Amino acid sequence: MPDEPDEPVVPYDEDSSGPRRRTPWRWVVRTFFLVVALIVGTPLAAGFYVWYVAREDVRTHSDAILVLGAAQFNGTPGDVLEWRLRHALSLYQAGVAKHIVTVGGNRPGDNFTEAGSGKTWLNEHGVPASRLVAVPTGSDTLQSMIAVGSEFRKLGWHTAVIVTDPPHTLRSRTMARANGIQAVTSPTRSGPMVYSRDTELHYIVRETGGYLYFQLYGRWHDEP
Repeated sequence: MPDEPDEPVVPYDEDSSGPRRRTPWRWVVRTFFLVVALIVGTPLAAGFYVWYVAREDVRTHSDAILVLGAAQFNGTPGDVLEWRLRHALSLYQAGVAKHIVTVGGNRPGDNFTEAGSGKTWLNEHGVPASRLVAVPTGSDTLQSMIAVGSEFRKLGWHTAVIVTDPPHTLRSRTMARANGIQAVTSPTRSGPMVYSRDTELHYIVRETGGYLYFQLYGRWHDEP
């Protein structure tokens, strides 16, 4: 006669006389730990990505070098902006791009813009005015990148090397690419933003929050 099919095995608890039952609480606990892992793990992963990209220095030949704005004082670049301009100037002199784009608007009451101050500084340091483009728009990175994306489309440009401070590279690159610019980054390694480990850690934490906000919310509410 053919073998009888095996009877299904029902697990029993050692301390009970009946089959072990899977309670809904097991799934509640699993869901809880999954949510906690996402809440904790996502910022940690994003922070590592911010740190990793901050150490990249890509100098591929591009349509333009893009200098992100920072504080200026009555037309004179502040320390942060000046170090960015110095780095952009060195890239220009090395032949990375034939044009430099300066970016950034002004605060209420200012007579000068960050973009205009940067353009003037570069011109005074040997870059011909015909090689300089100022985009004096935006009070934050996203607004500036939207304006730069529009300017690139008018000029028929597609590629850029972004100059900013190391922790800011990932967020600025992501926003540039979201606005149609094929961007890479070459951050400055000098200036107030890179003076100490504590300063760098502070800005990595801040930029991690800004990067996650843009990816989860800003990208879908600030379309160019």
